[in-house]
Amino acid sequence: MTEPLVVLDHVDKWFGSLHVLQDIQLSIGRGEVVVVIGPSGSGKSTLCRAINRLETIDKGTISLDGQPLPQEGKQLAALRADVGMVFQSFNLFAHKTILENVTLGPIKVRKQSKADAEKRARELLDRVGVGHQADKYPAQLSGGQQQRVAIARALAMEPKVMLFDEPTSALDPEMISEVLEVMVDLARRGMTMVVVTHEMGFARTAADRVVFMSDGAIVEENTPEEFFTNPQSDRAKDFLGKILKH
Repeated sequence: MTEPLVVLDHVDKWFGSLHVLQDIQLSIGRGEVVVVIGPSGSGKSTLCRAINRLETIDKGTISLDGQPLPQEGKQLAALRADVGMVFQSFNLFAHKTILENVTLGPIKVRKQSKADAEKRARELLDRVGVGHQADKYPAQLSGGQQQRVAIARALAMEPKVMLFDEPTSALDPEMISEVLEVMVDLARRGMTMVVVTHEMGFARTAADRVVFMSDGAIVEENTPEEFFTNPQSDRAKDFLGKILKH
């Protein structure tokens, strides 16, 4: 294991009486790709959102690159700049062009010059395969293209880690693969990634480690090969039995 970049130590969270994160212990190494899977309502998205404090936690600590997550204010904004996040919905600004969507953060938060930000944005848009769409508006792009722009936008901030919360669940089947391709490429380039997904093919090909959650707890974690061929827990066997038949 390389040095840990993200560490969740005894993390608990409740929504009212619902214990959505139960004593989570998870360490994510620099350059590691961790895929979080499990049934709906198992706490996967909450875990992902806690890493950049979109969800607060009730107990335990989360640290990024050796620093505990700040509570609020400027430090929190700086943290969010280091943690790229891609959601189910693309969250692009509808009234801004694709290029403007990608350059906004680097100019405003990272204080890059417009020229530098645009040069980098065009490189990233090319890399995710939508460079020719730079001057269009989000509504003129397909869902798959918009999600690739959202990935480029997150990458433009030069984040230390990328969080993906079910990035393909709102997409049509033919668009899913084009987004997953971009994510596989990112993984190959050594980006530290935490990916909540239902795409088992991605988990098998791109993950260094699969984390299986159920009812707010991490039930087991293993290499993809081990997890898919030889799950240890009854809950994981049951889950895989249901999804791999189809």
